[in-house]
Amino acid sequence: MEPINVVAIFDVGKTNKKLFLFDEQYKIVYEKSARFTETVDEDGDSCENLESLRLSVFDSLREVFKKPEFCIKAINFSTYGASFVYIDSDGKPVAPLYNYLKIYSEELKKQFYDTYNGEAQFSKETASPVLGNLNSGMQLYRIKYQKPELFKQIKYALHLPQYLSYLITGEPYSDITSIGCHTNLWNFTTNQYHEWVKQEGILDKLAPIIASDSIVPAAFPGNNYHVGVGLHDSSAALIPYLVNFKEPFILISTGTWCISFNPFNQHPLTDDELEKDCLCYMQYQGKPVKASRIFAGFEHEEQTKRIALHFKQNTVKYRTMEFMPDVVQQLLAKNPNQKLKDKSKPQKSNFETRKLSSFNNDSEAYHQLIIDLVPLQLHSTNLVLKNTSVKRIFVDGGFSKNSIYMNLLAAYYPEMEIYAASMAQATAVGTAMAIHKHWNTKNLPKDIIELKFFALDEGLVS
Repeated sequence: MEPINVVAIFDVGKTNKKLFLFDEQYKIVYEKSARFTETVDEDGDSCENLESLRLSVFDSLREVFKKPEFCIKAINFSTYGASFVYIDSDGKPVAPLYNYLKIYSEELKKQFYDTYNGEAQFSKETASPVLGNLNSGMQLYRIKYQKPELFKQIKYALHLPQYLSYLITGEPYSDITSIGCHTNLWNFTTNQYHEWVKQEGILDKLAPIIASDSIVPAAFPGNNYHVGVGLHDSSAALIPYLVNFKEPFILISTGTWCISFNPFNQHPLTDDELEKDCLCYMQYQGKPVKASRIFAGFEHEEQTKRIALHFKQNTVKYRTMEFMPDVVQQLLAKNPNQKLKDKSKPQKSNFETRKLSSFNNDSEAYHQLIIDLVPLQLHSTNLVLKNTSVKRIFVDGGFSKNSIYMNLLAAYYPEMEIYAASMAQATAVGTAMAIHKHWNTKNLPKDIIELKFFALDEGLVS
């Protein structure tokens, strides 16, 4: 039996580390998952176990190379962002992979922004809200001033996707999807590194930029295969949509964070948008993607637990709860100041202050939770929707399977086509698609995303 051609994709999240093999139709033909116990840095703060991750990559590759049913034509990587691996001239890590949630020195932050035109102006230029270590460039700035001896040892600071690629190729590169994601490194106005990067000697620590769809020869033993340079996971997840849909759209990617991506909004970020947590990502073709985000998935999870506990139910029940328009209408009637047509700015969900004893049952309470969450989504999405010709909104992730959420979103956007989008492992598929031409003999598939249309329920907006 002839081995089938496949691409190997490492999809590294904060919690789960996965390896997928996709065939030329982008079907998953092999999957492996791992989780590692975190370690701590020199300050005792939790961080990724870099050595476990490194060994896992090598062990996983050795394993799949031994499988006679597969011929690995290429390898690529996607990981979470805002994470640098610092290597010396021998290519060995010289520091922990610091957690982007590590507390940033207020004194050092003030020193930086006072030196470089203040927070508002700098954030506008770099499309990066002030986020401390989540601005990965600030991690290098911190090391320079707080750990100068370590700074001298660093040959290159590689974002995590590029470090994983480096493990297989021995070639250090930088990639625009990692550089362009709220790092404080990139000037979106001039489309080059911000001036501070050179002035502080940071530029010397950054590897040459290479196109995101590039391949590099492999140094790791195995078949004759190509290696991609790796992608930031949010940018990778957008690729299947950019490949499949040419008409302007917004993608609302829902999880713990609900992020609205608009690849068709080329307007520079305003002060107001930055204050409301808007930012820009960079897609793999080097174009900015304006995005906004809210913490709605986290709130949904916490409040669903509260509902389940109060009504003595299992939270699993709410994953498949059906949309009940009559319940929504009754709840809206009880709260005359809460109308679906009201598009004012909600500051936060009202649900955490609601008394669960005021609801007749858990279905009522859960519908109210979604009624309270959707206006937050509306306001967040509108930040990147305005002044664009977008007529389609795709929702993927957890809320795309929530019929209450999807129907209410359709009620809020009667002028839009609202779709629940479904595809297996969008981030990994996008990472494979980025280097499609280097490993796949077939055309890019146009039917890889399943869509379910949600029509407006007229009764909800009457």
